[in-house]
Amino acid sequence: MIAETVCSAVAAAGLGIAVVTAYRKRFLAAARIAAYALVPLGLVMTGVVEWVADTAFSPTAWAGFAVLGGAWALFATTRAVERRRGGTRKERKAANRSAQSGAVAPAASAPSLGQGSRPASRPAPAPRATGGSDDFSDIEAILKKHGI
Repeated sequence: MIAETVCSAVAAAGLGIAVVTAYRKRFLAAARIAAYALVPLGLVMTGVVEWVADTAFSPTAWAGFAVLGGAWALFATTRAVERRRGGTRKERKAANRSAQSGAVAPAASAPSLGQGSRPASRPAPAPRATGGSDDFSDIEAILKKHGI
């Protein structure tokens, strides 16, 4: 009840400001102010304000928001784990099947993958003799770990 009264008062005040603005021969601005002033009145008349007030003071609604937050947290967690593992379950199964079926020819005694399938490793660049090489030692270790 209070929310409806406040929205109606805001609409009336906005329409009053629009009338004063129109009196000053600024009709475009007055029309824009009147449009903004009518929004709260329209929300009251459609029942949106009552619904929001009922939702804001309802423990069931807040429990629903908590459930939605928990669902979002589960989605985010599973997505993070999926990215860390490297793809979806279907992608991992397909990769395992292709690796098992195509790695060795049926009648071969040795794997069909030869020496040429592995990328050639480049020699590591020699460290520089400047005094700033200590600053980049952590970065160099990370790059070497990843084979870059």
